[in-house]
Amino acid sequence: MIDERYYYLAIDLLSLSFPLMASFEKRISFWRKWPGLFAGILFMGLLFLPWDAYFTAQGVWGFNPRFLSGPGLWGMPVEEWLFFLFIPYSCMFLYEVMRFYVKRDVLGKIARPFSIALIPLLVLLGLLYFDRVYTAVTFLLTAAYLTYVVFVLRPAWLGRFYVGYGISLIPFFVVNGILTGSLLEEPIVWYNNTENLGIRMGTIPVEDSIYLLLLLLMVTTLYERPLKRAHGDLRA
Repeated sequence: MIDERYYYLAIDLLSLSFPLMASFEKRISFWRKWPGLFAGILFMGLLFLPWDAYFTAQGVWGFNPRFLSGPGLWGMPVEEWLFFLFIPYSCMFLYEVMRFYVKRDVLGKIARPFSIALIPLLVLLGLLYFDRVYTAVTFLLTAAYLTYVVFVLRPAWLGRFYVGYGISLIPFFVVNGILTGSLLEEPIVWYNNTENLGIRMGTIPVEDSIYLLLLLLMVTTLYERPLKRAHGDLRA
């Protein structure tokens, strides 16, 4: 049995293990796309790590020391830092596998109108619940960045991004479900419900799904940039 102090670390490592090992598979050759991937993760981290540290300090969310190995930085355990490296790595690996096997851009025609409809909805909810800081910040930041992507970048990959995001939600809900206490006596990561909508998908705050959308959208922006591929061009 794993010592419970290493539960969060074990979740991180298990999330990374298969995607990392499969990165060298010849057909997908995910390792060849590492420069764009790590540039995207760094870009995302410049926003998400200070955001996470501030929310932790303000008690918007926090971490159960029972399940932590000990070391930390900026008030966040080392496991949380690894989360922002390992989870986007694993999600982008799934995105690349999807691109390899799904030849047709099935959401290409609706991605832009869907995004244009989603933006004002996120803004409306963010303003309506402006007193709930996790809800407001997550929804408004996502709306702002999605506006930039749709109207400034106008990328060819947006439809494929939404498919990849949908696929990533499945393992994300498994991982986040465990972190928020679905299989444990106590959660590893707890949330202050006065700072969110109080709506849970199982044990996961609904805001986490939008949080993931913004996280992956930021990573994908730089990940796709050096690849310069059209919808059906899967070559790096």
